[in-house]
Amino acid sequence: MKKNILIFAGTTEGRQLAEYAVKEGIPCIVSAATEYGEELLENDLQLRKEKHKKSELRVIHGRMDQQEMEAFFEKEQVGLVIDATHPFAVIVTENIQRACKNSGIEYLRCLRDFLTEAKAVRSEKFACKRTNAITKSDSSVVCVNSVEEAVDYLEQTQGNILITTGSKELDKYTRLTNYKERCYARVLSVLPSVMQSIELGFSMQGPFSREMNLALLHQTEAKYFVTKESGKNGGFAEKLEAAEQAGAVLLVIGRPIEEGLSVEEAEQEMRKWNRD
Repeated sequence: MKKNILIFAGTTEGRQLAEYAVKEGIPCIVSAATEYGEELLENDLQLRKEKHKKSELRVIHGRMDQQEMEAFFEKEQVGLVIDATHPFAVIVTENIQRACKNSGIEYLRCLRDFLTEAKAVRSEKFACKRTNAITKSDSSVVCVNSVEEAVDYLEQTQGNILITTGSKELDKYTRLTNYKERCYARVLSVLPSVMQSIELGFSMQGPFSREMNLALLHQTEAKYFVTKESGKNGGFAEKLEAAEQAGAVLLVIGRPIEEGLSVEEAEQEMRKWNRD
């Protein structure tokens, strides 16, 4: 019996792999962490499913720990796992890797491309991802390895700070002197508001445009713009351009260094698995 492909999604890359599976008629299961993520995937794939009647793709939701993953692999007869989770979701990726190893299942990591286009991204600006030191590459971009290092750097500065690194580590910025006066955080809307908007037919998701980033920088009078190195699909170029136009320093938290496949390479592996 042919075993199933399981894609851990939650990113643009995960959606691209799911779209490819629908287009090519490759049977697979796509896992989103939340019901909201499942609905987004289902809505996005519905038209493609109608166009490609041979599609055998199933979308599920729910966070799983390592033991729950192993049980799910056995129940659903999973033979290949593609990890397309967020580049900063380190714990999730570690759980997936351990679960695959314990279950004897083939594991592939699908990576988000580092941004190589545009003036954004002279690679030397991000050399500090491979060190333990704060590295200042020029007057407009500073790269650090963690939120803790970002806070250490910001403590030596003056001026308002726009934070776009998410809510999970927001408490770490409270170490900053006068953080209530200096810091402005852009986070996702609370779930009830998001769900109500979806039910009414409204939708607004990132990544945000250069114009929206620039408007918020002007509104908050921010001198520092904190972000993660989220690559092209995470809207990094738009953030850099907005920071440069606003005259703000872009403080970049470098992503973890990983080995893995591009979306195109992962698609090739899916096609090969389905053919063999």
